[in-house]
Amino acid sequence: MILQFIVDALSLGSLYALFALGLVLVYGILKLVNFAYGELILVIGYSIFLLKGSPFPWFFMAFVAIIMCIFTSIATDYVAFRPVREKSVTAVLITSFAFATLLQNAALLLISAKPKNVPMPSFLSDSVQFLGVITPVRNLISILVAFVCLFIFFQFMKRSLLGLAMRASATNFNMARMLGIPANLVITTAFALSGLLAGIAGTLWMSKISMVFPGIGLEPLLIAFIATVIGGMRSIQGAVLGGFILAFVDMSFNYLLPQDILKFRDAFTFSFVILILLIRPQGLIRGPATGART
Repeated sequence: MILQFIVDALSLGSLYALFALGLVLVYGILKLVNFAYGELILVIGYSIFLLKGSPFPWFFMAFVAIIMCIFTSIATDYVAFRPVREKSVTAVLITSFAFATLLQNAALLLISAKPKNVPMPSFLSDSVQFLGVITPVRNLISILVAFVCLFIFFQFMKRSLLGLAMRASATNFNMARMLGIPANLVITTAFALSGLLAGIAGTLWMSKISMVFPGIGLEPLLIAFIATVIGGMRSIQGAVLGGFILAFVDMSFNYLLPQDILKFRDAFTFSFVILILLIRPQGLIRGPATGART
């Protein structure tokens, strides 16, 4: 029972951590929440859906969908952020909402308002048993892929010049620019990495629900936002920690709450988040000292 709970929570936490990390990457540098972030999951789902009639194997379709997710994330910067970056925070928030609405309405007009089935390899639904635990293959793949991605990401941020530039920009953006760090390259890289993480997490998310609809991005956006609030809005380590904590809390409620109360799980989850913020308003892990965003 305990091992089953740990596997289920780790598989869910792996997705939550990737979602949160993609969101906090942009926030750490621009000090702005990308409210179009959830629509990257929409892009992943519809890209695979539109390619399902092609002769290409599923892995190629998933690869193309992730590339589309990266380009859409970069487009978010060029369309919604860059033109108004030097203006008010309100302007940037409105443009990010507008870009999210644009993508949703494009899906409504060009495809359908009804949910569409997203093709997934059959082996992802197969179950395996070990040490008394029965779990779908997709759960184990989610854990493996997430930990590999997190390891590569933290090595990139720690050892590469571009990663060091991103860390410097997150600490003090103005100072980083004065020291010669190319601001636009750093920001574009942050959006690209955010899109890559959302693309990988979104593909794994699709393997669980196997459908896509225009409003699918709301839940991943809320998950990412809550996880970053728990862990610390300006800490990439905090975002990962917050994602796993949120998943363990959600899974605990699934296991412990009676069936007739389970429908109120979100209320219990938000109560837990409020409790954390009352104790540590800055989140569990404090990020670097705040610098100006422009």
